[in-house]
Amino acid sequence: MSNNLFDLTGKVALITGGSRGLGRQMALAFADYGADVIIASRKLEACIEVAKEVEARGRRALAHACHVGRWADLDALVEVSLKTFGKVDILVNNAGLSPLYPALDEVTEELFDKVLAINLKGPFRLAALLGKHMAAGDGGSIINVSSTAAVTPSPKSEPYGAAKAGLNALTRSLAYAYGPKVRVNCIMPGPFLTDISKAWDLAAFERSAKTRIPLGRGGQPHEIVGAALYLASAASSFTTGTVLPVDGGVQGNPQVLD
Repeated sequence: MSNNLFDLTGKVALITGGSRGLGRQMALAFADYGADVIIASRKLEACIEVAKEVEARGRRALAHACHVGRWADLDALVEVSLKTFGKVDILVNNAGLSPLYPALDEVTEELFDKVLAINLKGPFRLAALLGKHMAAGDGGSIINVSSTAAVTPSPKSEPYGAAKAGLNALTRSLAYAYGPKVRVNCIMPGPFLTDISKAWDLAAFERSAKTRIPLGRGGQPHEIVGAALYLASAASSFTTGTVLPVDGGVQGNPQVLD
């Protein structure tokens, strides 16, 4: 047995939204620590590129196109994952969506439903399917990826914040539902400088961050890795139902992106 608490040798990890940003960083880190990785997102070509990076690290990989908001797609994702690897030990519900809108009264029903489907409905379904599988086998770890928008006012992203608040609550409930063999936790990131941040006014963000974020900046994508490895591995063997902020201390400073 490895003396490395973060060793993932022999494990299989499934990551939604795994083709870019935080998801890609987690996929590569899990591979570096010994896991085979399933990368799921809407664009198959992008998943294939990350799968190649995983394989270059000496691990097996599966790229699969999937719309997280559609349960039929998730059923198919679970089926092909189990058929290919025989098990899934680690699930990361990372896919997210926070579209822009001009005003609250102009949020359409279609947009609202889409935001909840990607950020809450899909993670519930995938966790339910794989949580049952893990609990019937050797156990596992489910990691939801939330947002500080769940716990602070979220100007310009209210439906997203509401969905992520639901994901925080779901984390606690699923920890009870699938314990003791399955641990369910949540990473709650603050502002990270992924490709999504290209839509921000970065000059304004940087000025604001210096006074509103204790660490004075946004996060770099690789800085999510430590929390992900902790929750995926034996290092967190007595941790479940936890929402872990990785936010530079931004909680309580809701105008950081204004």
